[in-house]
Amino acid sequence: MSIKNSSRLTQMAAHSFSRRSLLKGAAATGAIAASGVFSISQSLASSGEVNVFAWGDYIKDNISDAFEKKTGIKINLSTFGSNEELQSKLKASGGKGFDLVFPSVDTRPEFDDGDLLAEIDESRVNVDQIEPAVWRSSLSLGAARRGKRHLVPFDWGTEGVTYDSSVHSFEPGELSYGHMWADGLDGKVAGRQKSLVMTLAIYLDSIGEVSSNRGMDIYKSEADMRRVMDGCLAFMAPHKKNIGAFWNNATEATSAFTDSGCTIGQTWDTTGIKLHNDVDKKWIYTAPKEGALGWMDTMAIPSGAENVEQSYELMNFLMTPEIGGMFANNTGYNSAAVGSSAHLSDESKEAFNIAYPAGAIENLWWWPMSTPWFSNVRQEYVEKMTAL
Repeated sequence: MSIKNSSRLTQMAAHSFSRRSLLKGAAATGAIAASGVFSISQSLASSGEVNVFAWGDYIKDNISDAFEKKTGIKINLSTFGSNEELQSKLKASGGKGFDLVFPSVDTRPEFDDGDLLAEIDESRVNVDQIEPAVWRSSLSLGAARRGKRHLVPFDWGTEGVTYDSSVHSFEPGELSYGHMWADGLDGKVAGRQKSLVMTLAIYLDSIGEVSSNRGMDIYKSEADMRRVMDGCLAFMAPHKKNIGAFWNNATEATSAFTDSGCTIGQTWDTTGIKLHNDVDKKWIYTAPKEGALGWMDTMAIPSGAENVEQSYELMNFLMTPEIGGMFANNTGYNSAAVGSSAHLSDESKEAFNIAYPAGAIENLWWWPMSTPWFSNVRQEYVEKMTAL
């Protein structure tokens, strides 16, 4: 697929992945529950184990305990904090050591060298438990290799802006990535370098300073990426003093606001939502007007997995409505399981509505599939940004 067509399909996927498609499964939950949503394949005896490598907050005790109680299968959990860590581990082991992993959909090409991920046997996946729009959209975003699916959608979320509402006040639809670079915010802004370079590109395009087709020129060619990134660095240089903390994982992102004195910054949705629910209601997370960065995480079976049957059992269990809702309440992320929204807590429903006002989901900027030059060039500019 050409880069041009990939970009076009990415935007088409974003439009099809709407609030309506995410919530429509709730109405069917009663019928699903009546038929036994926790039914587990009878082909597998209630015994064994499964070795899982997941993001640090994905598999909490309430989920692993429920799975073991239902199936007799024990989850041996290891955690990672970045896609790069997952890639490094699988590359070092040649795809061995784990039975189920959770890569972000756009990073799939990073696993192609060495054939680190196995092809998914769709006949063993309860596809009707997965939101149809998410299942379809995942293919153009990176879930397929050579026409064969290697990734199964698990959840989705965004990276937007969290701010202290006792310090900052914004009218509906006013909040912009540009507000993080305003004067008078020395040491008050938090952000992840690899995402800041992207949102700067999107913001500068929106105000006509650095043309980039809403950031998509970064994926057009290496020369275009460097042109756009050079423009971003030039803009950032006089504003670098605003940065009070860089973060690379959820713990560091939270600490930027609770310990480092930041009052506004770019964060994952779960960071802002957890700050609002667990720390202080003054913290607000929402999508800026240029569009929050949309990501989709998936489930994949490494090519060297030993407990494949158990992997499919866990995969299907995680996509039941109740467990999808449990996961969403645990993390603040959005499950891709049909009907999971019916099991959200009142706090989670409120946070969703604040984070995604009318039109926000349709305006998401989805991370496209990685190109051969993308990761290395982005890391080069991350280092330049850090050194400014």
